[in-house]
Amino acid sequence: MRTVLWLLLTGLSFSVAAQKMSIRGHVSDSLGTALPSATVILLNPVDSTLVNFGVTDSRGDFSINGLPRSSYLLKVTFVGQKTYSATVDPPSDGNEVIVEPIRLTEAKTQLEEVVVEDVIPVVVKKDTIEYNAAAFKTNPNAVVEDLLKKLPGVEVDNDGNITAQGEQVRRVTVDGKDFFGGTDPKIATRNLPADAIQKVQVHDRKSDQAQFTGIDDGQREKSINLELKPEKRHGAFGNLQAGYGTEERYQAKASINKFSQGQQLSFLGMANNINEQGFGLDDYMNFTGGSQQMAAGGGMRVQVNAGDQGGIPLNMGNRANGIMNTYAAGLNFSNTFSKKTELTTSYFFNHLDHDRIQSTYRQNFLQDGEYIYQDVSEQHNANDNHRLNLVLDHKIDSMNSIRLTTTATYSQTDVNTSTVSENVDPEGAQLNSNLSNSTTVGQALSVNSNLLFRHKFAKAGRTFSTNLLLNVLDDDRDGTLEANYDYLEEASNQRIRQRNEQKTSGLSVGATVSYTEPLGNRKYLEGTYSIRRNNNAVDRPVYDVDETGELYNDSLSNDYSSTYTYQRGGLNFRLNRRKYSITLSALAQSTELVGHLNRLDTDIRRNYLNAIPAVRFNYDFSGTRHLRFDYETTIQEPTITQLQPVVDNRDQLNPYVGNPALKPAYQQSWRLHFNAFDPGSMISFFTFVDVDYTTNAITNAVFNENFIRTTMPVNVASNTSIDTDATFGFPVNAIKSRFSVTGRWRQTYGQNVIDAVHYNIRQSRTGGNVRYDFRYKEVLMINLGAQLSYQTTAYEFDQPDQHYFNTTYNADATFSFLRNFQLVTSLEYLIYDNQSTNYRQEIPLLNLSLSRFVLKNKSGEVRISASNLLDKALGVNQTSSVNYVERVTSNSLGRYFMVSFIYSLNKQLNPMEGRRGGPRMMRMIGG
Repeated sequence: MRTVLWLLLTGLSFSVAAQKMSIRGHVSDSLGTALPSATVILLNPVDSTLVNFGVTDSRGDFSINGLPRSSYLLKVTFVGQKTYSATVDPPSDGNEVIVEPIRLTEAKTQLEEVVVEDVIPVVVKKDTIEYNAAAFKTNPNAVVEDLLKKLPGVEVDNDGNITAQGEQVRRVTVDGKDFFGGTDPKIATRNLPADAIQKVQVHDRKSDQAQFTGIDDGQREKSINLELKPEKRHGAFGNLQAGYGTEERYQAKASINKFSQGQQLSFLGMANNINEQGFGLDDYMNFTGGSQQMAAGGGMRVQVNAGDQGGIPLNMGNRANGIMNTYAAGLNFSNTFSKKTELTTSYFFNHLDHDRIQSTYRQNFLQDGEYIYQDVSEQHNANDNHRLNLVLDHKIDSMNSIRLTTTATYSQTDVNTSTVSENVDPEGAQLNSNLSNSTTVGQALSVNSNLLFRHKFAKAGRTFSTNLLLNVLDDDRDGTLEANYDYLEEASNQRIRQRNEQKTSGLSVGATVSYTEPLGNRKYLEGTYSIRRNNNAVDRPVYDVDETGELYNDSLSNDYSSTYTYQRGGLNFRLNRRKYSITLSALAQSTELVGHLNRLDTDIRRNYLNAIPAVRFNYDFSGTRHLRFDYETTIQEPTITQLQPVVDNRDQLNPYVGNPALKPAYQQSWRLHFNAFDPGSMISFFTFVDVDYTTNAITNAVFNENFIRTTMPVNVASNTSIDTDATFGFPVNAIKSRFSVTGRWRQTYGQNVIDAVHYNIRQSRTGGNVRYDFRYKEVLMINLGAQLSYQTTAYEFDQPDQHYFNTTYNADATFSFLRNFQLVTSLEYLIYDNQSTNYRQEIPLLNLSLSRFVLKNKSGEVRISASNLLDKALGVNQTSSVNYVERVTSNSLGRYFMVSFIYSLNKQLNPMEGRRGGPRMMRMIGG
């Protein structure tokens, strides 16, 4: 495959080179010093439309290839220098033009001077790649996410997750400020209109500590900043949308923004029953306390809940199962009161009703056989979430500053679940069965606060900072359980009627101090120490209920408290150079756990001491080529829930029991990442290799007795995982297209424990995706893609290997015609293929819409849409775990038709939009 791709690209380049011309040159300042990253653009001399562009390399040289043989207007720009202009004619002989050396002179600023500039698509500024939004046309009433999809080097998947230059984007800011707390980039990209954006800036954001001290600590976070158009800062802008359809489907959305110098005010609102959510997965997990379950890894399906008391099941593909009704509203406010004080705050509310019907088929492997668990469940969830964020920055003086960060969440949950389940042997004969109904009603409140004080000494590089934290948790829930169990082999049955209560409280306090000392020649030494104490208490009484009343169940009730005390300290050595930085960390962590099981009058005491070394190395070959290597070690201490020897018997076919003998897991991680992006040729490449090696790894052992599956956490010797990824993207300008090819491979070596016997297990996943984008003027846009994933699981004991082959094909097209009409179609074709069980499911999801743009500047849109036209109301998830394979199917949203109206607020604020001869930008120089 690699050889074929190389021959194809080589052949294409020779073919193009034989018919095209190239322009080469060198750019320097008035003193003859080379100017790297200067922008070179070629314009059509007739109408000044953009033909091609590039940037100079580290030596100040540039080369623009594959040009039609013609005359061009050449322009060269560089910050602080006057723009250079010249005409370039095609060569009389050969196919290459070498222009005379170009020397730029310093720009002289004049008051009230008006300059009209041609739009330069991409500008490189040190570690920032800046895209001019005007050069990347989007459809009327598009949102920022649609704009990002058109930027070279930026990828947006179907779930809205953003990847830039090979790394996932963790933060999106607007004019340099967080939007709705910055917790979910999609809140900005899916709600702000694309035509409000002037520039998209992609950069590697340094840590807060590095920004304060000015010392590079090697930590990076890929971020995007959206710079608004100046005219959008002087009035309200946004989108309003309302729609109604068949099957009583409805949708209403509002995004209203008013930004001015130093102030931001935004309102978001939505209401729908078409499975659109007003929050991201991370937000919901913060509301419901499901983060620990996500961190635990495992299969593709995540049961998100609070205290295992029920919750909303979400899947990693973010294709929500079931039917959802959502109401959400949020307000974001940011204000710079003075040069010293800035406040950013936001409030977000979300109400969700979720009805789900789900069936599970799980094949459980024993050391000498297997059995099958299957169930059908119906669940209704109602959930209200409130989230408040506040960040206050205050500069006391030039040497001292404080920052207060507070996040408060409040959640109310009401869950009702009915389940019919059974265990059967491989021939289908029933072994036992269960019919149960459960309810959970509760609320949870959490408040997390940090107060950071920072001080700079007179000597550059010498700093002191301290951070104080206070976290409070209060969770109160009540539940009921009615269940009937039949055990056929024992010819017995059991009827359960129970009521339970659970009160969880937590208090965390901590402090961190850090001192940096310059050693000269850009070398620094940092001493750091932190201490944190987490106090937790859980009281969960369980009562058996019958006709005579309630009786306390001593075996299932639990009452415990715990105190975790962490102390970490050590030294960090940092060496910073122009092209690279190195951080060496020598840290140690001491952990003390004191737990008391009040019901058993038993204490649990554990003390752990571990070295935590780390190495970080960053090398910048240029502003667009970076190499990063990280070595880190982490400690995973067992939780008090994992340590307590108490049986959780709420599902008697699948009970859980803790293990007091658990030891902490010790993980070593190696990360090697490389990415490169050529803004001139628009060719991008990135790759990474990640290796994790964990000793004393914590895994769930399974003990089977009479086909009752008991789970208990245990330590195994080690687990190893290897992840690799490589992506290559390139344009083919001759056919107005762009290709992107990705290859992925993951290998995991681990151990599982079945009936007290340790077995080795090996899992591998091979796959990748291919993407093709085509654009013809403003008339036709086509995007094609395919994602492939082949997974195998090999067991050491006598069980057949498992083989999955999941495939997703994507196709979407936008056709604009008759000036004001637009047809949009999208197809997602999902294929789930389990070759071991001969299970195959194909799910085509087809959507169509026809729009008619109305009002001035196309600010209004009437849209008729058809969703899930083939009416495939089914969701599928397949999981291959250490001792079982599982398939979960669920109901999903069926076919419906909708008529919608979309209105863009104050679209006339962009008077230059749509002018003939290509987009231009007007700038006032002076003040």
